[in-house]
Amino acid sequence: MTERTLVHLVRHGEVHNPGKVLYGRLDGFHLSERGHAMAQVVADHLAGRDITYLVSSPLTRAQETIAPLAERLGLPVTLDDRVVEAANSFEGEQVSLGNFLRPRNLIRMYDVTKPSWGEPYVEIVERMTAAVEAAREAAIGHEAVIVSHQLPVWMMRAAVEGRRLWHDPRSRLCSLASVTSIGFHGTEIASLSYAEPAKNLIDAESASVGA
Repeated sequence: MTERTLVHLVRHGEVHNPGKVLYGRLDGFHLSERGHAMAQVVADHLAGRDITYLVSSPLTRAQETIAPLAERLGLPVTLDDRVVEAANSFEGEQVSLGNFLRPRNLIRMYDVTKPSWGEPYVEIVERMTAAVEAAREAAIGHEAVIVSHQLPVWMMRAAVEGRRLWHDPRSRLCSLASVTSIGFHGTEIASLSYAEPAKNLIDAESASVGA
């Protein structure tokens, strides 16, 4: 009988970032108060499932996101560098179109398909695919959870769905604390689904900002 396995890719919760910098792989950025609430919602969403293996990016915000689920399930968390945030030459700089388009920065933006300003999309797919496969093997016949970051999760989804890898970042369907689930029959990918268990928290923030 073919084993069925699920690997859930979770994006971390909201980060406390009052300076609005592109934090990338910079460590020490913690979840905000709302981010911690999102982590609890993700734990509630997943705790009743047949999860036997937990993985996290080594960055603080990812570890804080998986912590409530690990506590609920009584499982250790494996840190995996392969699911870390994508490298980006704008790391530590202000997140704004004006900054990105300054003449001194345009030299970094000559190729959107690679992209020229950061880690190549194909390399992100390669490392994420290896991490997902390792999680599948560790949880075979059950379920695994990997807490990662928006771009790596979206790249994995794009690869599974056969999408073009280069894209407009605004088109990514991978909100904070979202869950992208890849189903396997044996070693073959059989399904992909997406859920936003913390959507109410995100909508509440949007309403507050617009008020």
